[in-house]
Amino acid sequence: MRTTTRLPVDQRLGNLVKRAEQVVVAGKTAVLRDLDLTVPQYSALLVLGEHPGISGANLARRCMVTPQTMATMLANLETRGLVERRRSEDHGQVLVSRLTRSGQALLRKADERAVELERRIADAFTDTERDDLRRYVERLIAAVEPSAR
Repeated sequence: MRTTTRLPVDQRLGNLVKRAEQVVVAGKTAVLRDLDLTVPQYSALLVLGEHPGISGANLARRCMVTPQTMATMLANLETRGLVERRRSEDHGQVLVSRLTRSGQALLRKADERAVELERRIADAFTDTERDDLRRYVERLIAAVEPSAR
């Protein structure tokens, strides 16, 4: 017996967005696998590459993970010699992180692969469609954010 819902699954935009996210994450997972790098680790390296000396809490926010998850991830990346952490000169209680040379080299390799995937996604749309998609997704985010607070 089917249960009738107020909105069929195939009409739920949130479901479609989640499915698109899963496909993109699966694609990135596949291209990063032989580099022994997860998508969240790649994201952390990417942000660290752009913001050397960032705190773990700020890095967690930018990577959309909890501070606890980021602390574990940074410890793993540090053990692998990809990241170095030290006390902040401004705030002695805060650890800041930077990529090591090995981390920078791995980020370059990983980013080449991720950018290739991003280009495949972008190439599926015209310039106008990409601009429209960005606007639509930003509007979707704005429609949901106030209720999530």
